[in-house]
Amino acid sequence: MTNEWCSTVRIRILDFLIQSAQQLEVPPVVKYSALSLFAERFYPIISRFDQESTGHWLLQPVRESNLQLFSLIAIWISSKIDASRPLSVKKLKSLADKIIQDQHYTTRDFAEAEVIFMKVLDYEIGTSDIVYRILEDLLIQLKEVATVGEHLDFEVCMDIMDLLYEKEETSTLYNSPHSLAASILVASYVITVPKQRWEFPILPWVKYGMACKEDIIEVVRDILKHVLQQCSSEKDDDEKGGSGGFLRSRWNAEVVTKFRAFRFDDVAEPTRPR
Repeated sequence: MTNEWCSTVRIRILDFLIQSAQQLEVPPVVKYSALSLFAERFYPIISRFDQESTGHWLLQPVRESNLQLFSLIAIWISSKIDASRPLSVKKLKSLADKIIQDQHYTTRDFAEAEVIFMKVLDYEIGTSDIVYRILEDLLIQLKEVATVGEHLDFEVCMDIMDLLYEKEETSTLYNSPHSLAASILVASYVITVPKQRWEFPILPWVKYGMACKEDIIEVVRDILKHVLQQCSSEKDDDEKGGSGGFLRSRWNAEVVTKFRAFRFDDVAEPTRPR
């Protein structure tokens, strides 16, 4: 696959995975486990494959419709790991028949695709250290030590996670899940907690609790920069009647307004007492 094709298709497939997870009504942990399996592990490997030597029609060539199937497989596998009631292949096939336009897949195709997916990952499908789990635990701990934790919106944390998958440059942050979880928590704190309640030393707290060696504030700035740019592009897209991409279909107007209103001067030192 060419680099241009990979970058163009990648964003569409990840958006497809996110929308599919919503339509299947899976728990958030299943969605983010699937994103970890597909975006962080499966896709980077498959994009480097020599297609002529793969030997299976689902990989020779790697069509967009086949990648859509593999994204559903990621959700399927994740539901077996993290959901109390795993998804049935019947339900997955029913969704695929409705939303995959270029190819019709049989139940057998789903079974074969699952085997291929597992082989590509060398059967390493653990999801215990994904950012979602670490972030969820961090928020619980924050609520135990500070009332300000009740003001932090976890929905915003999840929306930030979605947006960071949008570009390969920002998706590489997932290579350091603990520092990324800490950074997302700080970014969400800055965005959703009222300024008059910024007295809690959130940055030292997460750095100490996570034993982070990375410069958290720099990662926070990168996150806010990406999200603010995305909000700006969404506004332009709305005015032009565009598609709206990742953000428009899921973020409520209040949160988007908060993002658009923020200035970098406001968040240069987010943990300084006010």
